[in-house]
Amino acid sequence: MSHDLTLRVYYEDTDLAGIVYYANYLKFIERGRSEWLRALGIDQLAMQQATGHVFAVRRIEADYLRPARFDDLLTVTTDLAQASPARIGVDQQVRRGEQLLFAARVTIACLDGRGRPARLPAALKEALHG
Repeated sequence: MSHDLTLRVYYEDTDLAGIVYYANYLKFIERGRSEWLRALGIDQLAMQQATGHVFAVRRIEADYLRPARFDDLLTVTTDLAQASPARIGVDQQVRRGEQLLFAARVTIACLDGRGRPARLPAALKEALHG
């Protein structure tokens, strides 16, 4: 249940020192989660249009370990850590080669069209447990 996304650090991702601005790691791991769901066969837009369900980050615990720099080639790894009826927990890492730069545990909640907690859609439960 692991997924890797490769991305490059662009100038726009960095601060004046040429180091990736800390908030951009959150963008990188967001892309990783989106591609992980896509690889599981979950089309988030189609899901929202059909059922009103969306995902929202409930909690992030993040560790910034080493800086990434302009033009680095990074790998964002997403692994399922846990799943409950209405939440998913994922472990995510950002690496440059074998070097771990950033690690996070992210809890994602499923919400209905009114923004209230909802159970995970059946297709997602099946993809996670199947």
